[in-house]
Amino acid sequence: MKNKLHTAETHPLTWWINAERDTVWFKEYRNKNGYKSVEKVFNNFLPIEIINLVKDSGLKGRGGAGFLTGVKWSLMSENTSLENRYLICNADEMEPGTYKDKFLMEYIPHQLIEGILLGAFALQVKRAYIFLRGEYFLAEKILHQAIYEANQAGFLGKNILDSGIDVEIILHSGAGRYLCGEETALINSLEGKRANPRAKPPFPATVGLWGKPTCVNNVETLSNIPAIVLHGIQWYKNLSNSDDTGTKIMGFSGKVNNSGLWELPLGITARELLYNYAGGMQSGLKLKAWQPGGASTSFLTEEHLDIKMDFSSFNSIGSRLGTGLAMAVDNTVNMVSLVLNLEKFFSRESCGLCTPCRDGLPWVVKILQALEQRNGSIDDIELLEDLCKKMGPGKTFCAHAPGAVSPLQSAIKYFRSDFENGLNKNKNDNNIRKIDI
Repeated sequence: MKNKLHTAETHPLTWWINAERDTVWFKEYRNKNGYKSVEKVFNNFLPIEIINLVKDSGLKGRGGAGFLTGVKWSLMSENTSLENRYLICNADEMEPGTYKDKFLMEYIPHQLIEGILLGAFALQVKRAYIFLRGEYFLAEKILHQAIYEANQAGFLGKNILDSGIDVEIILHSGAGRYLCGEETALINSLEGKRANPRAKPPFPATVGLWGKPTCVNNVETLSNIPAIVLHGIQWYKNLSNSDDTGTKIMGFSGKVNNSGLWELPLGITARELLYNYAGGMQSGLKLKAWQPGGASTSFLTEEHLDIKMDFSSFNSIGSRLGTGLAMAVDNTVNMVSLVLNLEKFFSRESCGLCTPCRDGLPWVVKILQALEQRNGSIDDIELLEDLCKKMGPGKTFCAHAPGAVSPLQSAIKYFRSDFENGLNKNKNDNNIRKIDI
């Protein structure tokens, strides 16, 4: 992850990592200028100044959606009620193939705490929550210890740095639901309810946790804030190779020679990421497909490797950067089997609130199972395409189903022959399964 060229000026998220690859605890973090941004801000700035600073930096949310963080914060600032406002750090990280937030929490927990403190100051929040993926047992242990250290040192609790500002951080481990990546489902779960998404509007900035104004930000997003405060807007913009600002934790998994994570400028190409950092495909294998950032992003081909790894570039081709942790698919893989594995996961994780998702995803799984067994009906591919349309954006209560069918839709588009190979040519055409939903 880290090499000797990493500095605070070039790799603001990861330069803290020590040679032993141990967790950076409070003493070491302070010796490396940790919490300097809190000391700079708490007695010298107004909350609106920090909101405007983050807005002008161009920082986009690192959870996958890429929404401007400062704009999201500004929605909270417009609410005049300062009592019972909340900040939630979304550390649920349930996206298959994604493990960047786990890395940040396990190795540099105080950077996240510092980011939460700055967010709490800007949003005038007294209580913040970290909603942690339930399976992240080591991260839970480390965060508890780091929160204790910050409290003991006077950076959490009452009257921080004699500023009159109180901030409490509560760590909450979730029960294990993919849908908690959606902020309103996360809020419901935190309240002890079933993790179903809520209707929007009202948005959490107005009616969130326990009906109060709430802002939800991702781990990597909040971890960017201290460096922006210390080094400034122009510095942060200059880190990037694109219109999207800053660096990003990116990675490649699959049968590559050097799978892993790297902090890199937004705007490097996927080809650079695959060949210069991940070392290319393993011997004897060729790249067949890749996903740019998690299981819910579209499959792309080798022809797309020169695309810039940033939010804007992927949006321009109708895809998504997602979490920025890519997966390489080699030429030995049957795309029907791969997509079937993904759709089983998405079908299981559906909350069941709306019909297209609840009934459509299991239907997709059954069709893909038939195709994998080379027992598909002649119209199955067309039917899958129709289901993708009926579970697309705007057709379901939340973004779960559109994300679930994104890899399926793209796999059919680029690798149709894999699906056609699953058709049973001798099957009676009277068995066509056609129904409108």
